[in-house]
Order: sequence, then C-alpha cells, then structure tokens
Amino acid sequence: MPQTESPETDRPKLGEFLCFAVYSANLAFGRAYRPILDKLGLTYTQYIVLVALWEKDDQTVGELGEKMFLESNTLTPILKKLEQSGFVERRRDPADERQVRIRLTPKGSELRSHEIGNELFDATGLGDSFFDVQKSVAKLRDNLIASLDD
Repeated sequence: MPQTESPETDRPKLGEFLCFAVYSANLAFGRAYRPILDKLGLTYTQYIVLVALWEKDDQTVGELGEKMFLESNTLTPILKKLEQSGFVERRRDPADERQVRIRLTPKGSELRSHEIGNELFDATGLGDSFFDVQKSVAKLRDNLIASLDD
C-alpha cells in the first residue's frame, strides 16, 4: 500500500487503495451493463451465469459456483430466476440425484447472439491494453485466493 506525502496524515487515502479501485470498477461495470441488460430482463450476475453456460452447457450448480466464485446458496436464487424467465432449466443429475444440473434453453442460447459484452469494450477506454489489464486483474484475484490456502 503506498504512503501519501500529506502533512495531515500518513495514512493512504481511499482512492489510493487497490482494493477500492477494483471494488469501485466492479460497481462501474454493473452500472454500465445495467441499461443493456435491463432490455433483456437480466441482472449482471444472471448474465455472467449465462456466459459460463455458453462456454460449457449442462453444468452442475457446484461447477458454476466454482467458476463464478459463488456459494451454492447465493447461486441458487439466481438460477431460479433464470429458470422462471425461461433462460435455463434445472434438473437432478440422473447419475447422482444429489447434484442439480443447469442447462440452457433455446431462449438462453439465443441470447449469445446479442454479443452484449462487445458494447462495453470501447467504454473501458483501454484499447489495445484491454486484455493485459484483464489478465492482470485475474492474476491478482488468483494470487489473493492462493494466499488464503497457505
């Protein structure tokens, strides 16, 4: 954490915290996505679930939770709303009745053609450094998670 050169205090200001920069960027992403996703009847978290299912359909709740860094008790209400909206279907795994599998419906698959994320690429203002920043933030996340395992 950097030290400030302020005579009033030797503590860093809120804007100098990396954690706050990442947190507030996440909030800004949510606000930027909102008008786009509102037209589709989705929240940002619901959209991310669909993106994960577009990568690999027919996943267990546990698999989705791992990908999204969410516990099943947080993910389940999101999945229920997606099911009520007709984007996914939930069913028990025939091989293991304890597992619930999530599968896209045709309506959920069709949303992929909207290319929703592309609309925000320019809004980031990152240009050619977009993917470098994405990789750095992902590395930061992975390093923090790994530090918890120590």
